[in-house]
Amino acid sequence: MKSDIHPNYVETVITCACGTSYRTRSTRDNIQIGICAACHPFFTGEQKFVDTAGRVDKFKRRYGTVRAPRLGKPTNKV
Repeated sequence: MKSDIHPNYVETVITCACGTSYRTRSTRDNIQIGICAACHPFFTGEQKFVDTAGRVDKFKRRYGTVRAPRLGKPTNKV
């Protein structure tokens, strides 16, 4: 291999927001992540629903009562 063309590959620690940490190798030091296998809903089986600022309720108020108009019987005009 050619020298001085490859990045520095070092041992690092990946830390999740939940506190879990993993030791691995990477080109970056001390990586911070927001979600990992220990806290992700797919792996834990827990479903968390976060409705920020009532967006679902706001949507239901705005569009929940709107219905498509019914079409009458078709008229055959000749």
